[in-house]
Amino acid sequence: MAAFENSRLTWDHIHLRTSNPEGMAQWFERMLGAEIKRSMQDGKPRIDLRLGGANIFIAPVADGDGVNPAPAIPYRGLDHFGLAVSGIDAMAAELKSKGVEFTKEPTTVRPGVRICFIKAPEGVSIELLDRSPRYQ
Repeated sequence: MAAFENSRLTWDHIHLRTSNPEGMAQWFERMLGAEIKRSMQDGKPRIDLRLGGANIFIAPVADGDGVNPAPAIPYRGLDHFGLAVSGIDAMAAELKSKGVEFTKEPTTVRPGVRICFIKAPEGVSIELLDRSPRYQ
């Protein structure tokens, strides 16, 4: 099988499962400025988000659904998703004032690149990455 060309693949969405879809959506809206999109699917309410040009779909989880609890960070598999930001230190200060939990404080990992990690509901790990244009 031939390898796919990069031009044939594009990101479509990230899918998050939670026992509190409304709380998850509100967290992303309040903390990161996500746009909440509400609709109906199969006669049930659906909540999607738009964040940084990407789609985030939120799936409700109820007791008895057979869904495992959120793992403790770090874990194998999808570890986190990253968001490119500008002015990471100011953004970190704003997020801290809103009560966001940091699992890694802003730090320079190499010249021109500063990162930090925050924890969203259900143990979702998000990296914020501020890359100087000189190092892109």
